[in-house]
Amino acid sequence: MDDVDYYELLGIRRDASAGEVKTAFRALAKVMHPDAGGTAGTFRLLKSAYETLSDPRSRAEYDRGVVAAPAAAPTPAPRQRRRMYRDEPAFVPAACDVPPSSLPWWHLTKHQPRIGYVRTPGHAPAVGIALTGAVLAVPLLLPGWLPPVLLVCWLALVAAAIAVAVRLGRLYLAATRAQRAAQAEFGERTVFGEADEEPVGERLTAELLVNYLARLPGARVFHGLSQPGSVFADVDHAVLCGHRLVLVESKLWLPGHYEVDDDGSLWRNGHPFRGGATDLFDAVAAFTDHLPGVEVRGVLLLYPSRTGDVTTDPTPGNGVSAMTPPTFVDDIGTWLAADCATVDHHVLRSVRARVVREPAA
Repeated sequence: MDDVDYYELLGIRRDASAGEVKTAFRALAKVMHPDAGGTAGTFRLLKSAYETLSDPRSRAEYDRGVVAAPAAAPTPAPRQRRRMYRDEPAFVPAACDVPPSSLPWWHLTKHQPRIGYVRTPGHAPAVGIALTGAVLAVPLLLPGWLPPVLLVCWLALVAAAIAVAVRLGRLYLAATRAQRAAQAEFGERTVFGEADEEPVGERLTAELLVNYLARLPGARVFHGLSQPGSVFADVDHAVLCGHRLVLVESKLWLPGHYEVDDDGSLWRNGHPFRGGATDLFDAVAAFTDHLPGVEVRGVLLLYPSRTGDVTTDPTPGNGVSAMTPPTFVDDIGTWLAADCATVDHHVLRSVRARVVREPAA
């Protein structure tokens, strides 16, 4: 018991709020309960960690390194609790510092202008007029008067050409109105929602998205999205580019090597990882159903919670990858850049509707 760090077991920082303690416990209880395949001893340890850290007095004693004795026994003199890992309360992970010139997609931010919200059929009226004119000019190419049969055919072609021209004109006007409405609604805004400042991983990811991916033409960044059918901020961040959407969760986990296997299980250093949990798999499935025709990916963006290196295998498992910030900027930036020439205002509006909170005006 003395060698188990309760904060590490729950996968939270030492300055985590009571709400974060409760959320972490509930997430881990689902997979560590004996009925879910866990062991009774492990679940008792998880429950002990939750009861200790959820009570302010017990947590304060725990943080001071004091181990309380059982109630029925005499209270012994306080002794220093042995810890598996050295505390680093002031540790802050480094921000992403990838040279833009090293990114294969960065040239798009320099040479491609900011684009509109829809691709309007700009040549539709000209095509309709040309088609109608070509049909009307048929008699001029034939000598004398047209026989009755050809005259009837010519009139039918004229009617069809006029109908096509009217149809194309209406499509053009509708697309133009939709573009103007989208521009009036969204303007040139590229970031929606308000990012949390704590824990520090949220702030670092928000800065990363603005400094890198938001520079792509057509990219739109979101903070705090609810899953369809939910009213809570289930997804920390998201980036939409054309018909590609990446959902991002920021995690501060212990140094080590992380990967996600094919069935969505998390591994650290070759062993099942029990120090944290994620709802990103459910979010990817929910947004895939909610946005037909949009390709959705999930990324666990990992930062070290103390001194040491975090490495990952970015191969996706069940739609979700574990990545470090430099890998994320390179790989996901390249993936989004392949569809950055269009902003579909229908998709944009659907994702924007999932933002839970906006910054105060």
